[in-house]
Amino acid sequence: MTFIEVVENLPAHVVNKSTDFSGITLRHVVAGDLMSDVLVTDYEDLLIVTSLATEQTLRTADMIGARGILLVNDKLPQRAMKDLAEEQDITLLSTPLTMFEACISLGFLLGLSGPLKTEAMV
Repeated sequence: MTFIEVVENLPAHVVNKSTDFSGITLRHVVAGDLMSDVLVTDYEDLLIVTSLATEQTLRTADMIGARGILLVNDKLPQRAMKDLAEEQDITLLSTPLTMFEACISLGFLLGLSGPLKTEAMV
């Protein structure tokens, strides 16, 4: 899945476009509002889905190497968040969808059609 596919298939718009926006393939999605939970993520090519529209989310994304952030529930970033996204060269998107709706839509884009089994469940 690419950022372009996310924008084209969800009702989402680009708040900040990273320099490698068109060339990134997103392979994983992590959703949550507690950045302490997101920090324990060990995935690459990751998109964070959250309603936390603050600098803390961008700092977390930077620390774990996330490729971008999708803000849900029509959240718009604070000016400081937008500036930090530009500074850290991280893609920032926004959607009117709820976190649940966004995750289902992103799951379809990732090609998930059945129940998700994590390593802990196997």
